[in-house]
Amino acid sequence: METICSIDAALASEISHLLTSPSPPQVQEYFDNLISTRKCHGIKVKPNGEFGKGVYADLDFKEGELVFKDQMLVGAQHCSNKIDCLVCSFCFCFIGSIELQIGRRLYLQGLGVSMNHGSDMETFKHISKDCSKTDSNNGEYDSLLENHDNLGNCASSSSKQIFTIPKDVVESLMNGELMLPYSKQFSLPPPVPCAGGCGEAYYCSKSCTEADWELSHSLLCTGERSESSCREALIKFIQHANETNDIFLVAAKVISSTILRYRKLKATRLKENDKCATPNVSDHSDISLLLEAWKPISMGHKRRWWDCVALPDDVDSSDESAFRMQIRELAFTSLQLLKAAIFDKECEPLFSLETYGHIIGMFELNNLDLVVASPVEDYFLYIDDLPYTEKQEAEQVTQPFLDALGDDYSVCCQGTGFFPLQSCMNHSCCPNAKAFKREEDRDGQATLIALGPISKGEEVTISYVDEDLPFEERQALLADYGFKCKCPKCLQEET
Repeated sequence: METICSIDAALASEISHLLTSPSPPQVQEYFDNLISTRKCHGIKVKPNGEFGKGVYADLDFKEGELVFKDQMLVGAQHCSNKIDCLVCSFCFCFIGSIELQIGRRLYLQGLGVSMNHGSDMETFKHISKDCSKTDSNNGEYDSLLENHDNLGNCASSSSKQIFTIPKDVVESLMNGELMLPYSKQFSLPPPVPCAGGCGEAYYCSKSCTEADWELSHSLLCTGERSESSCREALIKFIQHANETNDIFLVAAKVISSTILRYRKLKATRLKENDKCATPNVSDHSDISLLLEAWKPISMGHKRRWWDCVALPDDVDSSDESAFRMQIRELAFTSLQLLKAAIFDKECEPLFSLETYGHIIGMFELNNLDLVVASPVEDYFLYIDDLPYTEKQEAEQVTQPFLDALGDDYSVCCQGTGFFPLQSCMNHSCCPNAKAFKREEDRDGQATLIALGPISKGEEVTISYVDEDLPFEERQALLADYGFKCKCPKCLQEET
C-alpha cells in the first residue's frame, strides 16, 4: 500500500523551491565564502558543466601533502560504536581518560549491552551518566547489575566478552580510583555533559556543548531542558532509527539545524524591522528565510533515497520495485515519528516525504565515513614498545585488561558525516587525492591528502569505489551514483 504524505501535495511549490539546485553563481559565492571562512587556502570550488561542481587546486601540491581539512556540516557516530568509544558528540574526539574508555567498555560488555536495540538505550543512558563522575558510586553500579536481566531483547555478549576482570576493578577504572601505568601520556579532555540533561551526549569542552546545542541538539535532546515539542515522540523516533537505520538520525540533524537557523534569521529580521519602524515579519512561514536557512543543505547533490540506494546482493532484480517501496515506507514511518517530535509549522516543507527522501539520498550519495583513531590502541602499542624491564612491569597491570578487551581493543570511533567541500569532489578511478587521517588528526574532520603531484588549476579527484576492482565491477558500482565513469583508466580499459 503506497504511503501518501499530505504535505507533499499541499506545499508542492515550496518543496520544489527547496529542492531546486542553486545556480552556478550561487554555488560559487557560497563556496568562496566557506573556503575563506575556514581558511582552506589552496583549493577552489568551481561549477562544472558535466558534474555540477568540482574542487580544483589553487596552488601546487606535492605527493603526501595536505590538500585541505573539511569540517563536517552534520554527522553522527554509529549507535553500535558508542559501546566501544566515548567521544565528543560534536567534534568526535575521544574524551575522559584511558581508564574510563577501557572500564566503560568492559562494563557495557559485561552487561551484554547492544546499542542496536532500543531496549538498551535507557541502560546506556544511566551508564553514560556514571561515566562523567570521578567519585565512586557503588550503589548506582549495583543497581545497574541488578537490572541486567531486564534488558529485554539485548544481544548477548559472546563468551570472549564476559567479564574476566572483577567488577570492583572495572568500577575503579571508571571512577578514576585506579590509574594505569603511563596513561598520563595519553591525556584526554574530561567529559562535559549535555546542558539539556539527556545523559546521552557528552562533549570535550563547553564550546562544543554550546555549538552542538545551537546547531541541532536543542531540538533533538531527550533531557528535561529539551526544546522538542514531545520528548516521548522523540525517544520513539530515536529508537526506530537505532533499530532500522541510523541515517535517520543524521537527517533529523539536518532538519533541526535548518529550523534553528530559520528562527535565528527571523529573529534578526524582526529586530531590524523594529529599528526601522516597519511592520513586523508575519507569524507565517517566510519561504525566503527558509531558503536562506536551507542554503548549506541545498549545495549537496541529492536524489530520493529509495531511488538511489543500491540494491542489496540478497534482493533479486525482479523484486527491486517492492524493495524500493519498502525503503520509501520506512522513510515515511521515520518522518512521521520525527514530525511528532519537532514539527514547526513555519518550516513545514522540511517535513514532506519528498524533502526527507532527498536529505537521506544526499547522505547516500555524498557521505564520508567518520573515523577517529582510538587512543586505547595507541596506549597498548606504547606499552608494547617500552624497554623490556619497564614493559614487563607495566604489563603485569595492563595485560589482563588487554586480554579482556580481546582482538577488538583498537576499535576506532566510526560514523558517517556530510562534508561540504569533500562532497564537491568528483570521482576518478585514477584519483590524485584520498581521504586519509594523519597521526595528528584526532577529530571528526575529513583530511584530504595528495596521492601524487597536483598542479595549480588541476581538478582534485577521489575514488568513490575501490579503484583496483575490474572495469565492469567499478562501472556497476558507479551506476548507483548516476553516471558512467570516463576517466583515463576507464577509457583505456573499455577499449
